[in-house]
Amino acid sequence: MADDGNVGPINTSPSGGVLLHILNRNHVAFLDYVGSGNETAKHTRAGSPITLMVCAFDEADAAIVRLYGWAKITTLAQSELADQLLQNGDSDLNARPRQVIEVMVDKTSTSCGYGVPVMSLVRQRRTTDRGQRYKT
Repeated sequence: MADDGNVGPINTSPSGGVLLHILNRNHVAFLDYVGSGNETAKHTRAGSPITLMVCAFDEADAAIVRLYGWAKITTLAQSELADQLLQNGDSDLNARPRQVIEVMVDKTSTSCGYGVPVMSLVRQRRTTDRGQRYKT
């Protein structure tokens, strides 16, 4: 793994509400939205591998699927997938798409998901929900 000396900890940012597009059995992509740091891109550019964790929160289907691989970050203007992803994007998110993240999947794993709580979607978060409380 390449290290530019400023990579920091591995990014584990949640991306709730973001649609994961399965392009083929070893290639997935999703839109990355503004509203948080750009850590996924930073770690990818530094050579870090990526893990996507997909969780089921409904009562009838406890499951976790992890996708392990390597990501490629592309601006919307340069991505061949941007139009397809934007056309099939999530209009409920109140955020602007920043870039396309493609993942070439090397390995997958599943687990029971019993540690994931049963939850219902109330609404997507708004940028005003956070306020200034956690800003440094």
